[in-house]
Amino acid sequence: MVLFNPILILILAAILCMLFWVKPQIQKIITISAIFLFFASAVRLTYLVTTEGIQTVQAGEWPSPFGITFVADTFSALMVLVTSLVSVACIIYALENIDKSRKAKGFYPIFLFMIFGVTGAFLTGDVFNLYVWFEVMLVSSFVLISLGSGKAQLEGSVKYVILNFLASCFFLVGVGLLYKITGTLNMAALSVKIKEVEEPGMITLSALFFFLSFGIKAALFPLFFWLPASYHTPPLAISGLMAGLLTKVGVYAMIRFFTLIFTHDTAFTHQLLLIVAGLTMLVGVLGAIAHNDFRKILSFHIISQIGYMIMGLALFTPLALAGAIFYIIHHIIVKTNLFLISGLTKSINGSFQIKSNGGIYDYFPLISVLFVVAAFSLAGIPPLSGFWAKFILVKAGMEIHQEVIVGISLLVGLLTLFSMTKIWTAVFWAKGTKKLEMLVSSENHFQNSFLKEKYLMIIPVIFLAMITLWIGFFPNLLLDLAIQASDQLIQPDDYINAVLKRN
Repeated sequence: MVLFNPILILILAAILCMLFWVKPQIQKIITISAIFLFFASAVRLTYLVTTEGIQTVQAGEWPSPFGITFVADTFSALMVLVTSLVSVACIIYALENIDKSRKAKGFYPIFLFMIFGVTGAFLTGDVFNLYVWFEVMLVSSFVLISLGSGKAQLEGSVKYVILNFLASCFFLVGVGLLYKITGTLNMAALSVKIKEVEEPGMITLSALFFFLSFGIKAALFPLFFWLPASYHTPPLAISGLMAGLLTKVGVYAMIRFFTLIFTHDTAFTHQLLLIVAGLTMLVGVLGAIAHNDFRKILSFHIISQIGYMIMGLALFTPLALAGAIFYIIHHIIVKTNLFLISGLTKSINGSFQIKSNGGIYDYFPLISVLFVVAAFSLAGIPPLSGFWAKFILVKAGMEIHQEVIVGISLLVGLLTLFSMTKIWTAVFWAKGTKKLEMLVSSENHFQNSFLKEKYLMIIPVIFLAMITLWIGFFPNLLLDLAIQASDQLIQPDDYINAVLKRN
C-alpha cells in the first residue's frame, strides 16, 4: 500500500479540488496539504525501497504479467522523491506567482493532475499504462501552458501538444510491435520474452519507435524544437515545474527501456544514443549562447543538459548509469530553481530580456547569491552538485576510452559557464535600470519591502539552493543511492523476480 500512497494522495486531492471548483481558497488548502503529504509518502517509499528492496503492487490483485503492475525500485523511488521536492517549492512559489484568474480557472486541480501523471509514469511496470500516464501528463501540462489564453501561451501550447501528439503516435506503434513479437506489455515479462524472439530486426524497429517517442518527450536532437518555443510562455511556477520535471520523464523512460528491454543490440542502439547525446549537448548550449531572453537561455540549457543524461545511458556501464541518475536528480532541482530565480528578476525589473535588466547584485545580494549557487552548479563548478554529476560521467567515459564524448561534455561545460556568466554580467552585475534606480531612490526601504512582499517566491528558491549545496558538499548519500539504482538497472534480475514473483 505504501507504493500506492503517492498516487492516491494526488488523485484524491485533485478530485476534492474539482468538487470545490468555485472556491479557490479551499482548493489552495487542499493542494498544499496534498503536496506535503505527497512529499512525506515519497520519503517513506524511498526509505522502504532502499532498506527492504524493490516494492511491487498488482492492481485488483490480478497476477503479473496479466494485471496492472506498479513497481518501485531505487531509480523510480528517487524520481518520485525529487518530484515531491520540486512540487513543494513550486506550489509555494505559485501562491504569489499565479494570479487569481488562473487559480479560478482550475490551476490547483490541474497542477495536481500533472504531478499525478508524472508520478504514475515513474511507478508503472506496464508499457501501455506508461502511455496512459504520459497522456495524463500531456493533457494537464497543455492546459497549464495555455491557462490564461495569452497569444504567446496559446502559440506555445499548440507547438507543445502537436509535437507530443506525434511522440504518442510513435509510442503506440512501438507498443503494437512489442506486443506482436512478445505477446505481453509487462516490462519485466518483456525483459524475459524479448530474449527468446528470433526476429532481432523487429526488436530494433520497435526500439527505434520508442527512441523517437522518448526523444521528443526528452527534447533530444533533432526533436527538441517544441521546448524553447513553449516553456518560456506560462507563469514561472508552471515553467519551473515543467522545466525541471517533464523532459526527465522522457529520459527516465528511455533509461528504463534501454536497460531492461532493448539490450539485444547495444552496439547499434547505444552508439546511436551516444551520437545523439553529443549533438544534443552542443546544439542546446549554442542555442543558449545565441539568445538574450532569460527563460529562453534556460530552456536551451535544458536541452544541452539532457545530452549529459543520455551520455550516461549510452556509455552503459554501472558508473555511467549512476552518473546519469545523479545528473537527473541534480538537474531537476537546479533547473527548477533557475526558472524561479528568473521570475524574481522579472518582478524587480519587469523584463526577461537580460539587456533590460541590471542592478540585482547592488540592491538584492541575497537573490544574486542564490543565482550563483544554481548557475555554478549547472556549469559544473566544484564543489557544487553539478560538478559531481559531470565528474562521474567523465570518469565513466574515460574508463572505456570514449574520449570524444568526454571532450564534448567538457567543452559544453565551459560554454555553459560562459552563458551563465553572460546572464550574471547583464542581470546581476550591470548597473541598475533607470526604473529600478527611481524605485530605490523614491522608496527608502524598497529592498526590504520587496523581500517581504515576495517572500513566498524567495523561500522556495532558498529551499532548492540549500538542497543543491547539500548535495554538493555531501554527495555520498545520493551517489550511494545512484549506484544502487544503477546496479538494479544493469542487472535487472531483482526487478524481474519482484514483479513476476519468482524465487
